[in-house]
Order: sequence, then structure tokens, then C-alpha cells
Amino acid sequence: MPSSTSRNINYMVTSEEDELWGLTVTTVGYQKIEENEVYPPASHPSGYYFNPEKGRVLNEYQLLYITNGNGVFTYGTANRQTSYITEGKMFFLMPGVWHTYKPLGKSGWNEYWIGFKGKIIDNIVEEGFFINRPPVFTIGLNERIVDLYLKAIEIANEERAAYQQALSGIVMHILGLMYYRDTTRDFQDEELIRKMNKAKVIMRESVYKSITAEDIARELNISYSGFRKAFKEFTGTSPSKYMVELKLNEAKLLLSTTTQSVKEIAYSLDYENPDYFPVFFKKRTGMTPLEYRNSVEIK
Repeated sequence: MPSSTSRNINYMVTSEEDELWGLTVTTVGYQKIEENEVYPPASHPSGYYFNPEKGRVLNEYQLLYITNGNGVFTYGTANRQTSYITEGKMFFLMPGVWHTYKPLGKSGWNEYWIGFKGKIIDNIVEEGFFINRPPVFTIGLNERIVDLYLKAIEIANEERAAYQQALSGIVMHILGLMYYRDTTRDFQDEELIRKMNKAKVIMRESVYKSITAEDIARELNISYSGFRKAFKEFTGTSPSKYMVELKLNEAKLLLSTTTQSVKEIAYSLDYENPDYFPVFFKKRTGMTPLEYRNSVEIK
């Protein structure tokens, strides 16, 4: 997951049976590009690796979401156009259209992507929903969309039966949310909402780290008291309780999908007191970590 590694990349092979479903996923992943890091990293197959100066043409669709940093995106066959990309932007790559993108200068960025193809998305595009307009969508920082990418990465890593069908549903969910949030952005793109959404994304991407509400307030350049009040009004809970729930949910995921020991999970999630973790877990769930693990299927 992105919270424990700076890169998680998947490339899938699809069968004829998968293609009958009407939408198949070819790649999904996340990577954090550090400051001054060469872009793109040399970790992609030849069909996806590209030189940003030369660009490329894909034979599939891709949705890329930037949650930190900034850069440039250039596209077009005859008349090329360039868009400035900031956090909270998503760009929709179309098959057969030349494009290139990269972080700006030495800033680096965080990017999520998912690639797909099939008659379902072909029909949507042919109906005119994503043509005759720039392929850059302003959707803001949205934890729900980040979680959809993370779920897609999790499913792709497992490669269980019918995983392609599950991934196709996630693609449609992301696509619909992108279209909705971009269409309605004039009604909700206020600065405070943007900062609260960014706070939630920072928390989600830092679930394996030790980060405080004060740290987040400083990153957002607002006072701690103002951040705490706004966050509670926006989400219904305090920043500290929200982070506790994120770590608890991640612990449940690790207990049900890995064979890591309880202590290893507590350390990986950077709990302040790993020895107290089982007591805390039982207080919140009514079960010890091992009881919870035994109650669910380890995938």
C-alpha cells in the first residue's frame, strides 16, 4: 500500500472471458515521486515506460490522480495543448491520443492511476461525455477516491477469481465521481473544504506513520485550534479520533489479509505503545486481535 511503500504497481493479463464482461483493467498503481527523482522511474514494462520529452500513445484509457505536488500535462495529435497540474487534478488519457506528463521542476508528486479498456467505456466516450473538452478534471482532494484506488491495488495484488469484474466496478465508480465532482466544483470548491479534504488525504496516506493533528495543521498553514474546529464540523469527529479509526481499520485489514503477528502490525502502524495495542483493539471491537483474525478468512 502507498502508506507503507513509495511504489505499488500492477500490470494484469486479461482473458477472453474477462473481455466478455465489457470492461477490463490493464494496470493499477501508486507511486510517490520524490524531489529531484528521475521521472518516470525505470520500473515500468516497455509498453508503459515513456520519455517525457517524446511522449507516448496508449491503446487503452487511463485515469491519473495527483494528490500532492504539481506538474504539466500535454496532449493532442495536431494542436497540442498543455495544462498545469496541481494536487486534486485528474487527467483522463484516451487511446490513440499523444500525451506526456511529468512533475514540474524538482517538486515531485504523488500519483495514482488505473488503466482499462472495453466496449462499455468505448460506448460512454462515443456518447460524448468526455469529448470536445479538455481531459483535465478538477475534483479536489477526495479520500473516497484515494480509497477506491487503494482497493483496486489490493484486489489486483490478490488476483483472486473474478477480480477483473470487481476492478471494473471500481473503474466505473472513480469515473462517475470524477465526472460528478468536476461538474459540481463551482458549488463546493471553497478553500476551507479543500483544506479539510487535503487533511483527510494526508491522514490516509500517513496511516503507517506517526503524524499528529498539529503536524497537519502546520502543513495546511492554519492554526491547530482552527483546524480542529473546522475538521470536526466538516467530518463530525475530531482529527485525532479520525486518525485512530484509520489505523484501526488498517489493523483489521492486515489481520484479515496477512499473517503478520499482532506485534508486527502494531509496529508497522507506528502505534505509540505497541504492547497496549491488543487492549485498545479489544476495547474498540469487543475482540482481541487474534479473535478477530480467527473470525475472518485470511486471504
